[in-house]
Amino acid sequence: MAVRHPSLASKTLPTLWLMTDERMGAGLWAALERLPRGSGIVFRHFASPAAERAAIFARLSRIARRRRLIVVRGGAKGQTPHIHPAHSVREAVAARRAGADLVLVSPVYPTRTHPGAPTLGPLRAAMIARAAGVPAIALGGMTAARFKRMRALGFAGWAAIDGLTPA
Repeated sequence: MAVRHPSLASKTLPTLWLMTDERMGAGLWAALERLPRGSGIVFRHFASPAAERAAIFARLSRIARRRRLIVVRGGAKGQTPHIHPAHSVREAVAARRAGADLVLVSPVYPTRTHPGAPTLGPLRAAMIARAAGVPAIALGGMTAARFKRMRALGFAGWAAIDGLTPA
């Protein structure tokens, strides 16, 4: 299931997003094959050398086209959908003012990416999502089971690294 957003002229936005990074290794390719059609990918291999990052992105893009997945480069400007992170109400409001189509609210739960970091918890995350005024994606320790609760709190979708990467 996906969400429609008026600022994208009736484009359907993914409910499920895979966040990539170097820790995924070969698990990235298996995760891409397991994603349902219409899912999204936020490519974030920021620590990879430029040539390696370009090769990974090219291979990922070929798979995404074949599987009808949406790909967004993390941190890049001028993309559709325009995705902004939000860790607070202030950042959510700033994201809306910056023209975000989606906000990534994080971290909702503890993550392996940032061990020991403070988390928002579902209720505080929902408050941030409401402040954004655009569809919100829950990120941080998310699983399909946890998304059921987050959907009830108003989230349009969820994103994960480990929650979508085969062990």
